[in-house]
Amino acid sequence: MRFFVALLFISFASFGQGILKPTEWSYSIKPKSAKVGDEVEIIFNAKIQQGWKIYAAESDPDAGPMNLEFAFSKLQGLQLVGRPKPAKPAKKFYEEVWEADVLVYYNEATYIQKAKITGTDVKLHAALRFQTCQDDGVCIPGDEEYDISFKAEPGVEVKDVEKEEVSDTVATPEVVASLDTISAEPLQVLTDIPEAPDNKSGGMWQFLLVAFGAGFASIFMPCIYPIMPMTVSFFTKQKGGKFKAIFYGISIMVIFALMGLITMALGASFLNALSTHWIPNLIFFLLFIAFGFALLGAFEIVLPHGAVNKIDRLGDKGGLIGIFFMALTLVVVSFSCTVPFVGSLLIGAAGGEVLKPLYGMLAFGLPFALVFGGLAMFPQLLKNLPKSGGWLNELKAVFGFMEFALALKFLSNIDLAYHWNLIHRNVFLVIWILVAVIIGLYILGFIRLSKDEKVEKYGALRVFFAVVFFGIAGYMLPGVTNKPLSALSGILPPLPTQTSSAVAPKPELMRALPHGLWGFNEIEDALAHSAEVGKPVLIDFTGYACANCRKMEENVWSKPDILKSLSEDFVIASLYVDDKKELPVERQYVSTYDNKLKATIGAKNLDFQMSKYNSNAQPYYIIVDAKGEMITPPVAYTSYEEFKAFLERGKKN
Repeated sequence: MRFFVALLFISFASFGQGILKPTEWSYSIKPKSAKVGDEVEIIFNAKIQQGWKIYAAESDPDAGPMNLEFAFSKLQGLQLVGRPKPAKPAKKFYEEVWEADVLVYYNEATYIQKAKITGTDVKLHAALRFQTCQDDGVCIPGDEEYDISFKAEPGVEVKDVEKEEVSDTVATPEVVASLDTISAEPLQVLTDIPEAPDNKSGGMWQFLLVAFGAGFASIFMPCIYPIMPMTVSFFTKQKGGKFKAIFYGISIMVIFALMGLITMALGASFLNALSTHWIPNLIFFLLFIAFGFALLGAFEIVLPHGAVNKIDRLGDKGGLIGIFFMALTLVVVSFSCTVPFVGSLLIGAAGGEVLKPLYGMLAFGLPFALVFGGLAMFPQLLKNLPKSGGWLNELKAVFGFMEFALALKFLSNIDLAYHWNLIHRNVFLVIWILVAVIIGLYILGFIRLSKDEKVEKYGALRVFFAVVFFGIAGYMLPGVTNKPLSALSGILPPLPTQTSSAVAPKPELMRALPHGLWGFNEIEDALAHSAEVGKPVLIDFTGYACANCRKMEENVWSKPDILKSLSEDFVIASLYVDDKKELPVERQYVSTYDNKLKATIGAKNLDFQMSKYNSNAQPYYIIVDAKGEMITPPVAYTSYEEFKAFLERGKKN
């Protein structure tokens, strides 16, 4: 539909071009006189005739209309800083013709391109492409080209940044389309400095697989098992079984996704607080301990029968509404078993993009949809499932012991964020090693619970799982002597910092980092030191409860060439977004980003990251010069090769 609308608009435009020119562009340089080393603004201003509009550069490129685009070539004597930014925000409308929200300017539009003067003879070629439209659907495309040149006064000589080819690896949806039809010269295409997604695409897939695995594991929980025959009996009475079974599966995913949507609606800063504040972490610690004892048979957790039965009665009404309430019954009844997984999933998503809880809950609900949708479609599958018995009691017990180990992670988050220093890495490891050994002994029958049967013989599967847990304990043993454990680097507390042989350049302003490195606590102090020593600043947005930050530090920062570069070529600003240490009262402030009081160091750092760089993912690495200007696209959780290339680009620029 959008393709034909666009084609119709282009036809109108081709007929009308040359007759109308409803948008007139001009440019100016501010300040008019500058010297080498100064920063200037190239201001592009559009006068738009009454009744016409242009689509802003920030509008969704997939919506349909042609958005405003900039491209620059023939750069001489200057270095562009970022991309053109609007002087005033565009107006947002929903346009039915495009079936999407668009950003438009009426009457006037102004964009500002910042540039740093690097030579006395300044030249560049600017190309603009845009579309001017009326509300009735008539659109006219427009092209503007400018050869801009001026003389700058001598000053501090600055070398031009070597231009890099924009590749798909750093492109975002805002990348300007090819403008070869406008200029035969090669163009330096401008885009927003890309906001690197948390963990990048591979990390997102890994996150979704973990969520899917958690959902799959939940199906084996004891409170899920009784719902299987209930599902089959319900759908044996239904007509149009296949369609209704598919609807049933979709309903299960929708209900689980609603949990993610609720979390998403609470906002990015809340998600960060959820993952590090002592109250939710303590709640989840107690929940995991409680569910651990419940799975070991100490007591049984059930929801009030009245609430469950009321929901279940709605399911008896039949039709699609009844099927939806059957799905709701499944989710409510399974709540006591799925809460630990759901809670850890949402907290794990809190360190990155706001939409991750939604995606995670969809992935979590997918196994439920597949299994129970399959049961609804093929009731005979129930006959192939093993009957409940001793194996199920042992499975519950193993999960119970694992709950105790996982609960420790939430206490560790509190300990790190509030600087209690009670749960050191070795304490954490010793507890996990003991739990792994206990599980291995339990599987072999040396430890028995009241409802367990005596192990008469050792089958291959029993021996295999016992060996797995003993192997896990053996893997963790070297960690007690401060050896890195790459497989657990995102879960364990950080390695002890090695500072005995190193002295911080400014001890009162810095903190010890892994591998003998030092980092400034405040970005302002890092920038000042950068100006003193002539090195760029690596801003490390990190967190005490950030699993991927620990993975980067232990698996990437530890590489000899990376460590050498971090130590010799950069000033590090290590900004913890979950540091609960309070700021002095005179430094506390209300953010213009979210109108909330920032009273802790972590809140200040997170506000800086979100307001300046429009990101709340950790880790997030940005290289800036002594003035705080970004000099290379940022990266997030990434590979050794890409992080090495990132540092090399930053050093070169």
